[in-house]
Amino acid sequence: MVVCLLTTSANPQSSVSTKLRAIDTPNDSGNSITLILPETRSGNTRYRITYSETSSGPFELLKEIQADPTADGNQKVLVTSLPRPNGSVDPIETGKTIYFKVTASTDGTMLIGGAVPASAQPNYFNTNQTTNFIFVIAFTVVLFLSIGTTRKGGLNIRRLPGLEALDEALGRATEMGRQVLFVHGLQEISQASTIAAVNVLGQVARRAAEFDTELKVATRFPLTMSVSQEVVREACVEAGRPDAFNADNIFLAAADQFSYAAALEGHMMREKPAANILMGYFYAESLLLAETGSRTGAIQIAGSDAYTQLPFFVTTCDYTLMGEELYAASAYLSRDARLLGSIKTQDLAKGLIVAIILVGAVASAIGYELVGKVLGLT
Repeated sequence: MVVCLLTTSANPQSSVSTKLRAIDTPNDSGNSITLILPETRSGNTRYRITYSETSSGPFELLKEIQADPTADGNQKVLVTSLPRPNGSVDPIETGKTIYFKVTASTDGTMLIGGAVPASAQPNYFNTNQTTNFIFVIAFTVVLFLSIGTTRKGGLNIRRLPGLEALDEALGRATEMGRQVLFVHGLQEISQASTIAAVNVLGQVARRAAEFDTELKVATRFPLTMSVSQEVVREACVEAGRPDAFNADNIFLAAADQFSYAAALEGHMMREKPAANILMGYFYAESLLLAETGSRTGAIQIAGSDAYTQLPFFVTTCDYTLMGEELYAASAYLSRDARLLGSIKTQDLAKGLIVAIILVGAVASAIGYELVGKVLGLT
């Protein structure tokens, strides 16, 4: 709702145009009102804004502000709450009409306008997010197209040697009659890297059940342990080997970082697993675990998005999944059309964003400022 009120000035030569507007703030959830103050050509003007819940008053002081002569009639005041005479502050209520008055003092001249009503209303569509909305729609369409293409066998993912070596590691453990140790990172299950590691665990557990290989899973948090137990249980059922599941093989190593590392180092030295699979987010313990596993002669496959720890994994492990390869691992192993289609769509979106950035940067560098503004880069 937009309401305009014109009043006459006691001084026709005044530098203030006595026009007050009160509008519902656009693109909000209905809890604010915007006041557009009278235009002024004098920096000495001071506005005194009052409000009331009825047109007849009484009017209480909202705030006093100094005029900005450079605003060109667009000096705005966002009202989200109403101060009460007792010192409390009440938020603006959606749908409730509030009446506003403004008094402008310029060179001793007082200009008083009448009451201007306005009410806050919720906006169901934020026009500031139109571009994002278009991108989401386009992304969704491309996602479904990619999934459909994958189901028809027309979409592949590049070869990841570390994941190709999983069957080799599990086969070696089976031949040697030794276990496979799966080590989670140090973050909780709510973190993306841990979720990705659990997805990989499901695929590893399914193949371990098929090969009849003992799989042990070390965790740091109780919730991660519970989730891992359910994932391994479901994997064994899918493989047709529910008897292969042993809840005791998914254990809580320790809660403290270096106690966790010491417990796993001791486990590696005593049990000597044929393969160590380290997936998730690691910190300083990464080199301790990887070096100990290397000393026992195990095949080691690591995957992490902790770029500070990747050099240690690269030098001590046989295969390393770096960065986003960890997130693509579950799709790569399962060949699920939905996962592969999602990865392909993400890659296309990243390519588009990089292209927009490059075009905008070049256009801005050669002086096409308008292009940069359109692309949101300037």
